[in-house]
Amino acid sequence: MRIKMGTVVPKMGTFVHLIDEPTDYRKAMAMALHEELGSTNRAIKMAMRWTGASERTVKYWLAGERGPSGHHLIALARHSDAVLFVVLALAGRHVVDDEHD
Repeated sequence: MRIKMGTVVPKMGTFVHLIDEPTDYRKAMAMALHEELGSTNRAIKMAMRWTGASERTVKYWLAGERGPSGHHLIALARHSDAVLFVVLALAGRHVVDDEHD
């Protein structure tokens, strides 16, 4: 088998740019998952493998209708820098908001 050289640029890290800076957890998670995995069936299968969640559950996450919780969130953060970044950004935002109250 011949391997093609130089046709693919390797992805060096993942950055989620929170332009709209969603404060809604579900929307922020959907945005991070789309950034990391895209919007294909392959994305659904990958998230299912990472978390052990059902296909329907992952589809809810990607649609922003529900957000991952508990062990699913930890598994996603373990595999996805985008998810980890969003969780930390949301946590930091809430800490700052709480200090001003």
